[in-house]
Amino acid sequence: MDTLTKMALGLLGYLTPKPPSGESQPVVALPPAETTGGLPLMEALRRRRSERRFLPRALEPQMLSNLLWAACGINRSDVGGRTAPSAMNAQEVDVYLALPQGLYRYDPGHHGLQRRVEQDVRRATGYQDFVDDAPLDLIFVADHARMKLVPASKREAYASVAAGAMAQNIALYCASAGLVGVVRAWFDRTALTQAMGLGPDEQILLSQTVGFPGADIPETKAD
Repeated sequence: MDTLTKMALGLLGYLTPKPPSGESQPVVALPPAETTGGLPLMEALRRRRSERRFLPRALEPQMLSNLLWAACGINRSDVGGRTAPSAMNAQEVDVYLALPQGLYRYDPGHHGLQRRVEQDVRRATGYQDFVDDAPLDLIFVADHARMKLVPASKREAYASVAAGAMAQNIALYCASAGLVGVVRAWFDRTALTQAMGLGPDEQILLSQTVGFPGADIPETKAD
């Protein structure tokens, strides 16, 4: 679906999810994340780039596990510390996965996925045409109810910083693992909120599409 069509459907209130494809499971256990190896940090930073062309190839379970752990997985089990910072340890930002099989939420504590909606909501995650068929569209959602110690006027800013840190963690993992991605903020917030079934305290902050590169990528590319 092209961008203009999606914008028109959004204005009419018709930018809705599709039925799921493939096996949709209520709970998906992920293999333990591989927390060693990969590129040196400076090399990953050098290779970090945004890309908007993706192969229609799903990420293998191990790669998906590694990516989500990099985003906000537990890296200090004794204190429940995460790979991304959170003001006052509110851990207010959830990572959702829009997959062909349905919409899932990443659970860092159990390192697994919990299905939230048994529909394919990918086309509602952005006005860009490539999101409809990309193998993975991530959505970062802040739950303001978890931020009781943060003044209301600062909650969106604090949550946005946390989501940005997660998105950069993902971008660096992609650079190290041969994946590509792009962070996006152009979406129909009302349509996506409804498609995800979010509550009044939940706010969508960012989206990020991830997958295997759909074309040769030059060695250096500005973004």
